Order: sequence, then structure tokens, then C-alpha cells
Amino acid sequence: MITLKKARSIIKSALAKGAELGMKPLSVVVLDAGGHAIAFERSDGASPGRFDIARGKAYGCVMLGLGGRAIHGRSQTTPGFIDALNGVYGGKFVPVPGGVLVRDGRGNVLGAVGVTGDSSDNDAIAACAGIEAAGFTAEA
Repeated sequence: MITLKKARSIIKSALAKGAELGMKPLSVVVLDAGGHAIAFERSDGASPGRFDIARGKAYGCVMLGLGGRAIHGRSQTTPGFIDALNGVYGGKFVPVPGGVLVRDGRGNVLGAVGVTGDSSDNDAIAACAGIEAAGFTAEA
């Protein structure tokens, strides 16, 4: 399980990675295994709509049990299927990198992290850094 303390640690480390690499202002959300938000933080200068984007990246990962890169790949090869799934989930997911599954040491999905604000690939780098710094395994 991802505790509030661990979620805050993930966010702190993800934002620190973004600052270290000179990324644009990031927003980070941590979801539990049911897709519910545990914690969220938006950097100074990040646009206000970033919560929904970050949550959408993470939500798709949790609901499909896939990392954001895999979801994005499927959106390229089977766009109709991804559109249909997004319809099933009420348009709540964003099928691009930056959503990253959080797994424990045995491979169980504990939740997901969504990062937005820079390029999708950079968002995924920040998310993975936060997850790994908290002692979990990241699946981008």
C-alpha cells in the first residue's frame, strides 16, 4: 500500500528530479490501486489544469495495469480500442507517457503516479525517480 507519507515522498522526489534536470513546472499526483488520489502537488508556475492531466495519466495505468508508454503504444496501433476504453472509463485517462505504475517487490500494483508539465518523456523520468526514491518499482 502507498501511505500518505510515501506518496508525499514520491512527489517530493519527482519534483526534485524535475528541478535538477531543468524541467518546466511539474504537477504530480499519486493514486492508490483503486484509482483514488492519495496526494497531489503543483509546482509554482504550473497551470491550474494540470491536476486532471496528471490524474488522467495515472488513472489509465491503474485501470489497465499498464505503464503509460505501453498505453501510448497501443493508442498508436489500435486507436479505436483505446478510444473505446477511454469511453468506458468516462474519458478519465490520458494515453501518453508520464503515467507510471507503482509496484511492490513482488510485482503487485500498488497504484500509479502521474506527472505533467514538461514533455511526456520527461514527465515519466520524474515519475520514475519519485517512485524509485520511495523504494518502489516503477513501470513506465
